[in-house]
Amino acid sequence: MRRYLTPFAWREAAVLDVYTLLLGVFLIASPWLFAYSRGLVRAETWLGGALLVAFSIAAIVAFAEWQQWINLGIGLWLVAAPWVIGFQHTAAMHVSIAVGLAVAYLAALEIGVVRAHYSPYQHMR
Repeated sequence: MRRYLTPFAWREAAVLDVYTLLLGVFLIASPWLFAYSRGLVRAETWLGGALLVAFSIAAIVAFAEWQQWINLGIGLWLVAAPWVIGFQHTAAMHVSIAVGLAVAYLAALEIGVVRAHYSPYQHMR
């Protein structure tokens, strides 16, 4: 039997938000860990990490599916950023792509898990 997801209920998929939170923290720390030299790359990394942290905390406290769609967009942006901003062939590129792929995967996985466990028409069955 399927169950409804309530905003403050601890969900099975909440651990994915914790992983995304940790990836955001890693992204914020990565300019120091890997000594990024360009200011624009550092700013993009900090902004991406801060957004991931903020939306992950929001999803842990009060889940809404749109938060996962935003995380998916942030993940895809992190994958595309090295070419859009122009920092190919650097450590920042590898970190951005790796974290972006992981975040996009976790967000898509959580969207799938939530949709598998929740149906707005469930009360009609």
